[in-house]
Amino acid sequence: MYILITYDVVTEDKAGQRRLRRVARACENIGQRVQNSVFECEVSPAQLVEIRTKLLKIIDQDSDSLRIYHMGSNWHHKIEQLGKEKSYDISGPLII
Repeated sequence: MYILITYDVVTEDKAGQRRLRRVARACENIGQRVQNSVFECEVSPAQLVEIRTKLLKIIDQDSDSLRIYHMGSNWHHKIEQLGKEKSYDISGPLII
């Protein structure tokens, strides 16, 4: 399944800055950063449960915001890229 993870972490203190780094690192391990706090991810249902659980343990639910958008199986037609950055094919081959 294809999901979009977005977050907003309050970084007014060192604890918030640490949470921001931890959230970003967790998302980098599962998806591709497309904007500062936005990640595109292709995950299995088990991976979705795992990343949701991990992120909920990191954020402060009283001050931080986390959104997970379920794009569905026909996601190719739901994304329109405009401007500088060109989108990549998340399901295409990965060349390292």
